Amino acid sequence: MDPSGDASGGDAPGSVGLMVTKPPPCQSSSQHSTVDGLDLSMARGQSQIRNRPARRRERLYNSESQLEFETAVSSPEGGETKMKSSTNALRRRTKSLYGACQNFNFGPKATLLQTSYIIEIIQDPCKLMLMWKKKPQSILIIKKIWDDLVDEAFVELAAWLVQVKNMEVLIEQQVMDDRIINKQPAFSSICNKLSTFTEGKDNITDMVDLIICLGGDGTLLYASTLFQTNVPPIITFHLGSLGFLTSFDFSDYKEQVSQILEGSKTCFMLRTRLKCDILNQNDTSQLAVPPKSAESRRHVLVLNEIVVDRGDASYLCQLDLYIEDKLITVLQGDGLIISTPTGSTAYAAAAGASMVHPNVPAIIIAPICPHSLSFRPIVVPADVKIKIAVSPDARSDAWVSFDGRNRQQLLKTDVLVISTSEYPLPSICSIDPINDWFESLAGCLHWNVRKIQAPLRYPSPPDVFTEDGLSLDSNEGSSI
Repeated sequence: MDPSGDASGGDAPGSVGLMVTKPPPCQSSSQHSTVDGLDLSMARGQSQIRNRPARRRERLYNSESQLEFETAVSSPEGGETKMKSSTNALRRRTKSLYGACQNFNFGPKATLLQTSYIIEIIQDPCKLMLMWKKKPQSILIIKKIWDDLVDEAFVELAAWLVQVKNMEVLIEQQVMDDRIINKQPAFSSICNKLSTFTEGKDNITDMVDLIICLGGDGTLLYASTLFQTNVPPIITFHLGSLGFLTSFDFSDYKEQVSQILEGSKTCFMLRTRLKCDILNQNDTSQLAVPPKSAESRRHVLVLNEIVVDRGDASYLCQLDLYIEDKLITVLQGDGLIISTPTGSTAYAAAAGASMVHPNVPAIIIAPICPHSLSFRPIVVPADVKIKIAVSPDARSDAWVSFDGRNRQQLLKTDVLVISTSEYPLPSICSIDPINDWFESLAGCLHWNVRKIQAPLRYPSPPDVFTEDGLSLDSNEGSSI
């Protein structure tokens, strides 16, 4: 491995080199770092982000009282300028992606081979706070359709945002054309102040500052499909059936929305999404689908999972699974689920996969009724590239769906390419990412809910009588 080589080069993702040498001082996570042009200033668990055009490499040397940074910053002329700075190190355990700060010394003489990307700085996922660069003006409301309870909440919310908060409200055209909603007097008074859009025709990526979802988990999944690149912050109100992903109660929506619009200590969670492409093995510039649906097959972002199944065929689904262009295994069964951590509590959990917290950078691979008892679900790193293809000797083609939508046929000449997208979904938390997730596990899935086992109750020892007929206290007398 070339120590100066780029991580995106020939090295496999996640691979490290081991170098035996005189050990340098122990390395530690920095309080000031740069990742891909973003300046992340760490101070007591909180982060401030500032744009920095230059990409730099850092080597950290930790002492008991000082944390010294030797930084090589690329200059516009092509050279490197070294800068040194020192700061007092906080006497506490710092956190990284793997929990406590990693020690890179292994024994007396072994350490980690230095590369340009050996240190990866990641913000504490439980300390992410929302900040508005400018005051938000436009709000998109996504509602569950065909539900009277949601209709009433939608009209009340839209009227409050328009009349009290003076916000620009965007809704779907089919909601505007709903005859039941139009019969409500409160909606008739504001309908001419609302803007509309149509899914698949209008691009609303740069038109929305905040998304409010009224409904269940499916409403949030639908909102994710509307934004195939950058996603505005999303707040979800539980007005659906299960509501695992909807942590807010609509009864106090005015207070919740007002706090978010003011940007006062709003905690949110970045839910990773998967990028999916279907390519033809014979000609990667064309797709074996009608032109009308070619775009949906070419690039799709999903929040929950991609499901490849056998469809209506009576034969086993035979799929070749590749990770980093290496054939890992051949599935024979009903299908395969490729899930995000967010989707690990959905279809993947029903297929026997582990439930993974959304802040864990991972991809879950779970077979559906495999024809092998040893094929168990696995969890792989989030930065790997997964490819799925129908085996050439399979008896039938397969079918694929993305978050339960856009179901289409996967031919033997097609290759499904899956990787983690660089556009996560920012979901606003009711409390924080940890509490919200475990509250949903207990409240929605009844995780580990059972009657507590009764404690052991030992019977009282029998009375012991002496020859005189007097009772002998076991605490005072000798043991029997």
